[in-house]
Amino acid sequence: MNFKKIALYLPLIALVAVSYFGYKVYNIVFTKNTSFTEKEIFVYVPTNSDFNSLLTIIAPYIKDIEKFKSLAEQRGLIHNVIPGKFILTNGMNTNDIVTSLRRSVPVKVRFNNQERLEDFVGRISTQLEVDSLALLTTIKDKRFLEEHKMTEAAVISMFMPNTYEFYWDVTPTKFRDKLAKEYYKFWTDEKVAQAKEQGLSPLEAVTLASIVQKETAKVDERPRVAKVYLNRLKIGMPLQADPTVIYAFKQETNNFNQVIKRVYYKHLEVANPYNTYRNIGLPPGPIFMPDVSSIDAVLSPEQHNYIYFCASVTNFGYHDFATTLSEHNINAKKYANWLNKQTAVK
Repeated sequence: MNFKKIALYLPLIALVAVSYFGYKVYNIVFTKNTSFTEKEIFVYVPTNSDFNSLLTIIAPYIKDIEKFKSLAEQRGLIHNVIPGKFILTNGMNTNDIVTSLRRSVPVKVRFNNQERLEDFVGRISTQLEVDSLALLTTIKDKRFLEEHKMTEAAVISMFMPNTYEFYWDVTPTKFRDKLAKEYYKFWTDEKVAQAKEQGLSPLEAVTLASIVQKETAKVDERPRVAKVYLNRLKIGMPLQADPTVIYAFKQETNNFNQVIKRVYYKHLEVANPYNTYRNIGLPPGPIFMPDVSSIDAVLSPEQHNYIYFCASVTNFGYHDFATTLSEHNINAKKYANWLNKQTAVK
């Protein structure tokens, strides 16, 4: 009789057990398990992190860490932690969190007109896991430079300001090689032919573009300024570009943090390959990373015979241009007088 009663209650007991187990699984897997108020947060897991390291990183954002540990073990995450950048969204359940930590998301890497490789790698290291010194060493690698026919002074021309996508834990070599590929994508046969028409190689075009952009912040004026320098190169005249003198002085004094707003004779006297007052032709490489608009200005310059230019006192931000030295001297005197007045007022 007792056995019959037990038999009658077994299905009920099983149902209760299954219900309890199902509730427990649901509670672990499918209930909200985030503790932050933001819409979403990013977590960064360094290379070679183990599960304990992962727990330390995500603990501030998880409501019940034991639930997470339990499911992570069941789904194998405990033995398969991957590095990278991950997104956690407010309201995620434990299952969603584990799934998210299996898929790193790309990082939009941005850099603009960096003056030196040291500045460039420093900028990149603030956005990716990569160590700045390791990246600098990789870029200066002798085999890499020889493969691309570059020097340490010129290789900065290969890194063109833009927005690129990388995974946060990308290696220095993969980062460098991807930007090199982007460089060659930019330099199509058509663009190489355009540079050749101006008597320039791609490297020389980027170098000149860096000077042009330093001379004028006005994008619409860059094709005119570019042609001035191309005219000077054509007749064998020194470029006499103040931005190159400033760069040369910074390099000689090993101080790229100094701000030089006006060029004096002490700057012009510096014996440095970047000083285009003392040396004919282009410097060894770019004086910073120019924008594509500046490169395009060099490749498609305005057609004119100007040889000289100086800052305009009537159209601020732009320049006055001249074909003869006497015309230029008149413009230069106007600017000098205006500048002296501004200094006197201060």
